[in-house]
Amino acid sequence: MSFAPSPFTPMGSRNIQDQRDRWERKRSRTARELVHGEQRYCEQLDLVVTYFVEILKAKGTLRQDIRESIFSSIKSIHLINQTLLAHLELGRFGIGFEEFCTHLQLYNTYVDNIQTAKKVLMVQVKKSKAFRRFKKLQESRPEFNQQKLEDLLLLPLQRIQQYKHFLRDLTENTGPDNPEFQQLSKAVKVVSEVAQRIQDNARSHENHLQLRRVQKQLKGRKTRILTPGRWYIREGWLKTVPTKGTEAKPKMFYLFSDILLQAKPCSPIHPTHGDKFVCQQVYPLKECTVDKVFGHTKSQGGLISLTFARAKLLLMSDDQGDINDWYRSLCMAIGQLKSKNTVVHKRDQLCRKPIRSDPDCQNTPELQTRGIKRIMMLDEEVRMHSEGHRSIPSTGESGHSATKRLKSDETPAAKPQESSGSSCVIL
Repeated sequence: MSFAPSPFTPMGSRNIQDQRDRWERKRSRTARELVHGEQRYCEQLDLVVTYFVEILKAKGTLRQDIRESIFSSIKSIHLINQTLLAHLELGRFGIGFEEFCTHLQLYNTYVDNIQTAKKVLMVQVKKSKAFRRFKKLQESRPEFNQQKLEDLLLLPLQRIQQYKHFLRDLTENTGPDNPEFQQLSKAVKVVSEVAQRIQDNARSHENHLQLRRVQKQLKGRKTRILTPGRWYIREGWLKTVPTKGTEAKPKMFYLFSDILLQAKPCSPIHPTHGDKFVCQQVYPLKECTVDKVFGHTKSQGGLISLTFARAKLLLMSDDQGDINDWYRSLCMAIGQLKSKNTVVHKRDQLCRKPIRSDPDCQNTPELQTRGIKRIMMLDEEVRMHSEGHRSIPSTGESGHSATKRLKSDETPAAKPQESSGSSCVIL
């Protein structure tokens, strides 16, 4: 027998009410934090627009295209967030975020431009003495609390991440029967997409910096590292085990999403390339298989085997943890590359279409002429059969042979009908 309180008993009703009260307290606490954070955020945006955007426009220190490259859509973002703040202060969270999400394209534009803004800002600080003095003077104002313009430009991106967490907490502590539940749920989805866009752009930019760094480490420009769609994974020293009994030599390996690059250091006494590497071999991962030769146990070091279309490579390391990391990274890179190259065909795409599947094509003049000729040939064949049937006796062996000949003549006409009845052929 269960002694748990039933929802129909006073104890069960009290427990349900206590749970609802906890939800309401969490929702109220999240709402207060959201409103206070929005007030501070709008104040900071107002400072940027007033002391940087508007004054730079009035003074003409920077050209209009340069100002737009640095500040992008921050002025429009300030306006829509002021409207959102008005709704939040009145407790209309659902309506406020529903209207706010219709203007999130402004945030997308700002997110896509942030790396350009950083670059242009850095160039103007180095290039323009007037702008450098203006920037330093404005940042020294007490309203900015010693914040730099570079930090202030990141405020919209940081706020989007905060919106995602606040909206999730509000939705989780809002009952499904609440009119704001659907509005908040949609807002969570839309804001999360913008937050994911921010993370993807940051990863893409970091990957671009890594590719540029590797490109600068290699001597010359014969090996092109900066290729669209290529992702940097890792790099490190590994020993290559030769096929003959010579000594294993350490080489520098760079692993990318589509290739494995082997390089050796330049001569340290080289006047200009002493700290660079020379590319020796580029191995494509498209048709590569990787196996762990040894290193499964807790022994020191390990050896992995890489088999390519036209080459085989044995890599060794004295650090077992390092060789295991390389093995996992290689397996992951090869698996992802093969999954991208795998093409899945639907069954309909593997079927041949019927020759006369389109009824509109049956009424063409050419097909009508063919049909008339076929009917005339069949009539002539029937007439010849009928005349032959009348001249052949109905009894005896000759009658049986005539019947056999008639059946043998009818058989070829039946076979095309059976073969044409199939609507598709599996290739």
